[in-house]
Amino acid sequence: MDYVRVTDRFAVAKQPRLEDIETLAKEGFQTLVNARPEGEEPGQPSSPAEGEAARKAGMAYAHVPVGVKSITYEDVRDFQKAMQESDGPVIGHCKSGLRALALYTIGEVVDGRMGADEVAAFGKRLGFDLSLLETWLNTNGTKPVSEGPPTVRGFYEHRTGSAQYVVSDPATKQCAIIDPVLDFDPKSGQLSTEQADNILGYIEREGLTVAWILDTHPHADHLSAARYLKEKTGAPTGIGEHVVDVQGLWKDYYNWPEFSDDGSQWDHLFKDGETFKVGDLAGKVMFSPGHTLASVTYVIGDAAFVHDTIFMPDTGTARADFPGGSAKTLWESIQAILTLPDETRLFTGHDYRHGGRPPLWESTVGEQKRTNSHLNGVDEADYIEIREGRDATLPMPEQILHALQVNMNGGRLPEPEANGRRYFKYPLDLLTGAAWE
Repeated sequence: MDYVRVTDRFAVAKQPRLEDIETLAKEGFQTLVNARPEGEEPGQPSSPAEGEAARKAGMAYAHVPVGVKSITYEDVRDFQKAMQESDGPVIGHCKSGLRALALYTIGEVVDGRMGADEVAAFGKRLGFDLSLLETWLNTNGTKPVSEGPPTVRGFYEHRTGSAQYVVSDPATKQCAIIDPVLDFDPKSGQLSTEQADNILGYIEREGLTVAWILDTHPHADHLSAARYLKEKTGAPTGIGEHVVDVQGLWKDYYNWPEFSDDGSQWDHLFKDGETFKVGDLAGKVMFSPGHTLASVTYVIGDAAFVHDTIFMPDTGTARADFPGGSAKTLWESIQAILTLPDETRLFTGHDYRHGGRPPLWESTVGEQKRTNSHLNGVDEADYIEIREGRDATLPMPEQILHALQVNMNGGRLPEPEANGRRYFKYPLDLLTGAAWE
């Protein structure tokens, strides 16, 4: 079959037929690297089938599935590992060979063997258009992600039991603020920025620069300080793309026809699986619905910010009875989170000081598997029964009807009226059936 020699040790090709793999082995290739996601097009050989054909031909096999725009540094390192471990020449393939070449080329730039300004001409000489890599390199930079763990500082807000976070890259001093709280007393109607200012004070003392202000979902128990912190730092805000589903639901509840339910209140809407950076740290987004329609988990280095999915092991898991919530969907989201490595640090969004202990907010995947009372030894049917039974006894959060109109609006408070005062809109008899205190 046809292929393009990149170096003496590396070549790229379009999708081979299974019967072509033996021919490649006879031509001296020792390792086959498949850069295609499974099921990309009808008739595509599966990765297990390719791996078996490679083994029968005496070749090593690696699967590094990527899209050109979604390549991560981890993908590049996985590809380089396959190259380094090969006993001889390597051939990489995707549908056309472009993605296999992209993985190789990014590694050359990151490791300093090629300049970013040489990429386009390099691809052209080989018959490939690598112009998309210029965008990738401009977005991701030419430095590998930090291999060290992020520094995570938690801030506990005792009125609502909320945990807020600053996660930072020790090497670059870049950080992200996750789920910040705007202080609000529903009895007096007073607002304060005490919590957010504490976060800003920490950032200043540590010499950090804010790269992101992130919400995991529109919260129902406190107001978000995302807008205030954006005004103070200029950093972009982000949330999961399914916030538009929450907006559409609550726009109707508030009878707010002029409200823009397109997510434009944030600077960026993250897709499931999308990657981002905090300094040199790699971040990835996991769609984690169930508590709400829009909930996401942010995985940054070895830290996962799970907010209202999993609580501390002695407390269990989050409720799933808000509009759009689902105990079954929450179970599925939690199971996905628990597939992360056991040593992954999990940072929850609330702690209610079980048994009167001091507030806690950090655990690990392994610890949750072993000791969480809602998860250990429980199957899906049991979990749904436990979760729905408990939810039926819980009163609604005190601030839910105040908070949603702010939080689905990116942390923006209601506009002042003619007298200069701001007012919340408070729908009556909306959440019927909820337990009373």
